[in-house]
Amino acid sequence: MNERKKLIAVAGPTASGKTALAVQLALRFGGEVVSNDSMQIYKGMEIGTAAPTMEERLGVPHHLVGILTPDSDFSCADYSDIGKKTADEIIARGRLPVFCGGTGLYLDAVTSISSYSEGVRDDALREELALMAEREGNEAVHNRLRAIDPEAAEATHPNNVRRVIRAIEIFETTGTTKTEWDKRSKEDLPPYDAKIIVLEFKNRDLLYRRIDKRVDMMLSAGLEEEARMLFEKGLISERSPAFQAIGYKELLPYFAGEETLAEAAERIKQNSRRYAKRQITWFKRYKDAVMIHPDDGERMRDFDDIVNDAVEAVKGFVE
Repeated sequence: MNERKKLIAVAGPTASGKTALAVQLALRFGGEVVSNDSMQIYKGMEIGTAAPTMEERLGVPHHLVGILTPDSDFSCADYSDIGKKTADEIIARGRLPVFCGGTGLYLDAVTSISSYSEGVRDDALREELALMAEREGNEAVHNRLRAIDPEAAEATHPNNVRRVIRAIEIFETTGTTKTEWDKRSKEDLPPYDAKIIVLEFKNRDLLYRRIDKRVDMMLSAGLEEEARMLFEKGLISERSPAFQAIGYKELLPYFAGEETLAEAAERIKQNSRRYAKRQITWFKRYKDAVMIHPDDGERMRDFDDIVNDAVEAVKGFVE
C-alpha cells in the first residue's frame, strides 16, 4: 500500500496560465497553493515576478511568496527544506498542497529528490573562486568545473558563477561530483506521491504573444519604478540571487541613459521567451505528468475547459 503523502503541481512555461489553474484546483479540492517560483520568494519584486495578487488568489492561501528580501542568500536545498515543511503543514491541516511555478529544479527538490549534497559548504573556497572569477574571468572558473564534472559544466552557463562555484564546492568538500550526487539522490523513493500537470502549448507563437503582452502589462503596472527602487536601495546587485530574475537587470542600461525604455522592454521580452524555451525543455522530461494544452493550435481554449481537463486528471488521484 502506498502511504506516501499526496500533492499536486501545476507546471509549465512563464505566462502559460499556471496561477489561475492552480487556484481553481485548490478551490475544487480543498487545497492551498505553494509557490515553486525561484524569484517569487523575494518580497518587493511582485510586478516583475508576476506574483499572484490578492484578487487572483480568490481567497486561497498562498505560501512561499514574498518571504525573503532580494539580497538574501537562498539555495535549492533551502527550498527543498521549506517546501517539504510547508507541504507537510498543509497536509496536517487535512488540506491538499498545490505547488505552482515554473522553476522545475525547485519542484524536483520537493517531489523527486530525497537527499541533498547542499548541506556541505566551504566559505573560504567560495571566496577564493569568486576572486578567481573577478581576476581571470568567469570562463576560468567554468573550465575548472569542466575538468572535474563535465556534465555539470555542460548544464551550467559560465556566467552563472554562483552555480558554477557551488558545483566545484560540492566536489571539493565531498569528493563526489554534483552530477553523481544528483543521480544518487534520485535513486530513493520520492517523498511524495505527486500528480503533476504541465501546461504545454501546441502553438508556441501563442505563448510568445502572451509573454510579450505580459511584459507590456508589467511595465504599465510600474515595473520600471519597482526595479529602480530595488537597485537604488542595493537590494539587487550582481552578487544577489535575485539578479537572475528577468525584468530587472535588463533595465540597467535604460537607467544609465544608454538605451530607451522600448529597447529595454524588447530585451525583457526576448529573455522571457528564451527562458520559456528552457522551461519547456525541462518539463518535457516529466514522463508521468499530465499534459494539458491551453490552446487548440490556433487560439487559446476556453479557461473553463482547461480547468475541467485538470479536474478530471486530479479527481481519481485525490479522491
